[in-house]
Amino acid sequence: MASTALFTDHYELTMLDAALRDGTGRRPCAFEMFARSLPDGRRYGVVAGTQRWLDALREFRFGTSELDLLDDHNVVSAETLRWLADYRFTGDVDGYREGELYFANSPVLTVRGTFAEAVLLESLTLSIFNHDSAIASAAARMVQAAGDRTLLEFGSRRTHEEAAVAAARAAVLVGFTGTSNLEAGRRYDVPTLGTSAHAFTLVHDDEATAFDAQVASLGRSTTLLVDTFDIAEGVKRAIDAAGDELGGIRIDSGDLGAEAREARQQLDAAGLTETNIVVSGDLDEYRIADLAGDPIDGYGVGTSVVTGSGAPAAGFVYKLVARATTPGGQLEPVAKAGGDKATLGGCKTAHRRLVGGRALEEVLRPWGWEGDHDGRALQAPLVRDGEPVDSSTWREARDHHQAVIRELSNEVRGPLPGDPAIPTIVHLPDDPGPSQHHPGTTSTTPAPQEVTR
Repeated sequence: MASTALFTDHYELTMLDAALRDGTGRRPCAFEMFARSLPDGRRYGVVAGTQRWLDALREFRFGTSELDLLDDHNVVSAETLRWLADYRFTGDVDGYREGELYFANSPVLTVRGTFAEAVLLESLTLSIFNHDSAIASAAARMVQAAGDRTLLEFGSRRTHEEAAVAAARAAVLVGFTGTSNLEAGRRYDVPTLGTSAHAFTLVHDDEATAFDAQVASLGRSTTLLVDTFDIAEGVKRAIDAAGDELGGIRIDSGDLGAEAREARQQLDAAGLTETNIVVSGDLDEYRIADLAGDPIDGYGVGTSVVTGSGAPAAGFVYKLVARATTPGGQLEPVAKAGGDKATLGGCKTAHRRLVGGRALEEVLRPWGWEGDHDGRALQAPLVRDGEPVDSSTWREARDHHQAVIRELSNEVRGPLPGDPAIPTIVHLPDDPGPSQHHPGTTSTTPAPQEVTR
């Protein structure tokens, strides 16, 4: 992987330059990544992108070409260029496991290091987690809507080529069966699959010839696309081409539910009761839910999954929540006050309170809380002394996601809009009791006052 150091914003370098000049860059600090609220109507979010971020962190180095660019454009001083030449993050990071659910104010990532080291990671962190978590959150809703039916990710042609690779990984991570994107298969070892498009049928002299050619190449268990012309005739020709070993048919247009019902009758009448029916064409979680009663075995989803199905970013922000006033001092809470962008100061630890295996609420307390946590710990070590210590695979993340989604009741897992599945309860040091946080609102608990020198 090439250097990721310039996957950042100009102002992070200018802040660094000024902070190194006046000495504040050496202050120990803590940043948290969190979402102020879930997208409208979403009942939970899903964390994704952790391993991609850890890979990118390893390559966050300023080499000759990166330093030359900063020098040529007078972005920072000569002294800061020398500092950047030796840059490596040496702090600690804790975060929610990949595949975990998150809610408003969940401390999904806590980055601890000097201000100079940690501030540079803002844009890289947000760009990866905002994208991948948005895809995973949308895809998870589709998985719940589909139930035990197959879900295939077909969205590569509807987004940036690199975003397509990351989107495929995020979709498979939460339960999609596979992707059409071969680069995702190479890079992340996710399952890939595909058969043919309408162009393959149209390049042949007739549909029957096209089906014969596909069967000859891929075998009788292949899935044939039957809606290029007349669907009923397409199904008949598919049966003629593959016989009783026909693996499946795909319908990509029309009234998908009605067409699937008619095709099922046609297949069953021919004795092909085990032949699958796959549908595709502008599907999202709501349309998948609408089709739940129809004889459909799988769904191909494109645009809606790779664009977050209406919420293309998870809404994460990366904010300074604690800092020391001297290089060796203790961290003290800091917060932005007032307005709809007020923050909750201080590092926070998070637990999910469970009763009988069912999630009831997310509880945030001050970092280092030693009392009764009454729940499942949500944060895990990701980086220690600058070195990644988490090497979980997407398969492990998928297993974790499947376990934690079962902590929610069935009625809140699916695509129907509503309030967050569970409330977030925040206990702050000066708070005599808990305060509940809902999307789009600020805490009723006074935030810690800004520390002054």
